[in-house]
Amino acid sequence: MADVNTIRTSAGSRTAAIDEGLRAHMGKVYGTMSVGMLITFAAAWAISNLAVTSDPAGATMALREGQFLTGLGEALYASPLKYVVMFAPLAFVFGFGAAINRISAAAAQLMFYAFAFIMGLSISSIFLVYTGASIIQVFLVTSIAFAGLSIWGYTTKKDISGWGSFLVMGLIGLIVASIVSMFFPNPALTFAISAIGVLIFAGLTAYDTQRIKTEYVAHAQQGDSEWLGKAAIMGALSLYLNFINMFMMLLSLFGNRE
Repeated sequence: MADVNTIRTSAGSRTAAIDEGLRAHMGKVYGTMSVGMLITFAAAWAISNLAVTSDPAGATMALREGQFLTGLGEALYASPLKYVVMFAPLAFVFGFGAAINRISAAAAQLMFYAFAFIMGLSISSIFLVYTGASIIQVFLVTSIAFAGLSIWGYTTKKDISGWGSFLVMGLIGLIVASIVSMFFPNPALTFAISAIGVLIFAGLTAYDTQRIKTEYVAHAQQGDSEWLGKAAIMGALSLYLNFINMFMMLLSLFGNRE
């Protein structure tokens, strides 16, 4: 009987340790993601301010009445360089995935923050296209929706791992449709991309949260601190991308333009 009690006590201790470690792991995931979000929006706001001027003498071309693009603004938004800026985050994500196994957890975290800055550069035009009030409103709506979806993905007892293949196929279709829309603009297609995109990234938020939790529990007993450190960064990247994309889709649907 004593042996059984000892086994139960030992199992209970391991479970408690895993639960405590999981909370710390998820805290690092959300904390890293939050810092990345701060970097992204701070960079986007700063770059958008450097891209415009009210002084015609220092401008290269007119943006709207009383506002002109600087040389930086023309390069980012009105030259072929805009396509490099637009696709740079996608290339960075692929590079990040290829490099993660060859770098340390600390290097991966720095790489994530560099990616967050590049993303800020890529989306900086939102501060020129949409009103500040609508950006804040959509950001708050996205934050509430993201929090609810992520909490549900973390707490639900339902196994939603089967969603993965359908969400990935939907994401690939969304990327292809977005590229087509860039070269053949169509309001109906743009609306459909944004509406479907919100649903896809909402599903990915819940799915990725559960996946991050499940992967931690599966690997926690191995005590691989280096893997856990990298896993937290990759988890933060996944949730960060879901948030940013959901925000951009909602902004496209509901944002008030300047």
